[in-house]
Amino acid sequence: MKYKSQKVAYWFFGLCMLLFALQIIYGFIMGFARIGMDGLHDFIPFNTARAVHTNLLVVWLLTGFMGAAYYIIPEEAQRELVNVKLAYVQLISLAVVGVLAIVGYHFNIWEGRKFLEIPRELDVLVVINVLLFLGLILTTLFKAERRTTTSLVLTMGLVFAALLYLPGMIWFDSQVTDSFFRWWVVHLWVEGVWELIMGGILSYLLIKLTGVDREVIEKWLYVIVGLTFLSGLLGTGHHYYYIGVNKIWLIVGGIFSALEPLAFLAMALFAVYMYRKGEKSHPNKIALFWTIGASIVSFIGAGLLGFAHTLPQTNIYTHGTLVTAMHGHYAFWGAYAMIVLAIISYALPNITGRKLYDSTRGHMAFWLSNIGMLGMTVAFGVAGVAQVYMERKMKMDFMDVQNEISIHFVVLLLCATLFTTGITLYILEFIKYGKPTDEALVKE
Repeated sequence: MKYKSQKVAYWFFGLCMLLFALQIIYGFIMGFARIGMDGLHDFIPFNTARAVHTNLLVVWLLTGFMGAAYYIIPEEAQRELVNVKLAYVQLISLAVVGVLAIVGYHFNIWEGRKFLEIPRELDVLVVINVLLFLGLILTTLFKAERRTTTSLVLTMGLVFAALLYLPGMIWFDSQVTDSFFRWWVVHLWVEGVWELIMGGILSYLLIKLTGVDREVIEKWLYVIVGLTFLSGLLGTGHHYYYIGVNKIWLIVGGIFSALEPLAFLAMALFAVYMYRKGEKSHPNKIALFWTIGASIVSFIGAGLLGFAHTLPQTNIYTHGTLVTAMHGHYAFWGAYAMIVLAIISYALPNITGRKLYDSTRGHMAFWLSNIGMLGMTVAFGVAGVAQVYMERKMKMDFMDVQNEISIHFVVLLLCATLFTTGITLYILEFIKYGKPTDEALVKE
């Protein structure tokens, strides 16, 4: 690492790993409940497990993004963070808010709005926490010796993510209006500004790992940003089909949802082309695997599988079924989870000074987790198609259908076990690296 303050990122990554592990545990609770093994129902009912599982996903990814920013921004800005102590305060307060929210869900302390269950009081604390984070990042950039496109795109994504959290804090008596603005948070995060964050991290990693000229890579970023805003913003319309808004959203949502895969295709082609063009043979092959893998898997999961069920003619049948879970799992894994794991894999050797690049455990973590997630996605997809046919075409009762498709969740649990084995190996590798040290401080 080039700057001492980059060590802050390690502790964000550590919290990130802990929250990821908890998310997987709650995923298993739901998986076993789906096949009738619901012994924890009195303590953790399915709706609680679902809320915890999805909210932990959001929190651990945001924690990873923050860690990535604390690692990338000092290097891009060519200066230390303006205040390291406040960065640690922000980390601790983020962890406290996360714990309070998760514990509260088990006592039915929530708003009850899907994906935005966090109580209003904690919403305020989240806003304060994120403002502190942005204050540190923006002040560091303001005092920087240089401002790169990579750092600006990453920061722009983080700023817009904060701004788009605010509509979710507004209360509307009308369920239609409330749902309309709720998607400003949920959709425009994951299919809008988070793509900017992914693009910024991807750009940084490709510059470091491939040796391709910064100017060439950052020109591609402009294309990705343009496609993201063009398709992602109006693509929000595919969430408006059946909530009571004007029918114009059927047309707008359909057209721009069809364009959304282009942004991810551009990102995948961008990464693969830069890798093949690169003359630099970086020894950290694990980080390179995660980086290229993220761009390819995100195109399949977010792009193709998203397109597969967001057109109105298809979505009228697939809406609210396990087909959505198929798309959601592979999209989040490829677009965001893998890019966070990529920056962690790249940063750890530099922060700790331990060059454990090419370990068998690291490679096994990559392949087992990816094969396991692919198997889970297929299981969700097959179950979802069967659910659509029986529920929407044969008009069978919802619970009867759930019993019929429960066998697919046995397969899903087996694949989830494979996935968990891979992530366990990744976490063990993280632990093996040990804590950051000042001895790793070098000037390139």
